[in-house]
Amino acid sequence: MIPDDLVLVGHVTGAYGIKGWVRIRPYSADADAMLHAKTWWLDKPVLRDVDAMQAKVHGEDVVAQLMGVADRDAAEALKGATVKIRRSHFPVLDDDEFYWIDLIGLTVENLQGEALGTVADLMDNGAHPILRVVQQEAAAGDKPKESLIPFVDAFVKTVDQQARKITVDWGLDY
Repeated sequence: MIPDDLVLVGHVTGAYGIKGWVRIRPYSADADAMLHAKTWWLDKPVLRDVDAMQAKVHGEDVVAQLMGVADRDAAEALKGATVKIRRSHFPVLDDDEFYWIDLIGLTVENLQGEALGTVADLMDNGAHPILRVVQQEAAAGDKPKESLIPFVDAFVKTVDQQARKITVDWGLDY
């Protein structure tokens, strides 16, 4: 049975070494969730669970030894597979920390109570994450307005996951 809380965390880029280890490119700079989960879900050839016997950070990637992947050829056969783990297996965070996946879909409004839109995505510019906020309402044929808001204390005042709302110090015309 496939769990309903699977989160996409990376993809297999190829083999690592000759003993069946795989190289994974994580979609987050912090691969803690991948390193802590004992069961991963791969979608090649079909979505299935795989036991992660060992996993460690190697440069910008994660390398892992997976149950049933015995040699380099088996590891190479997984190239391109997506890696998912259960959300319930993510490490617990401090109160002021958030997983990006939990911010997507939250509404964003400024200190004046004006709606700016909904978090559609996050990206990392190297210095800090950036919220990509898309306004839902656009005139017929118009492209929805998009705001890129740095996810830093100077602009992000509160994140209320229960109310599914982020309050920012950001104008409608920025």
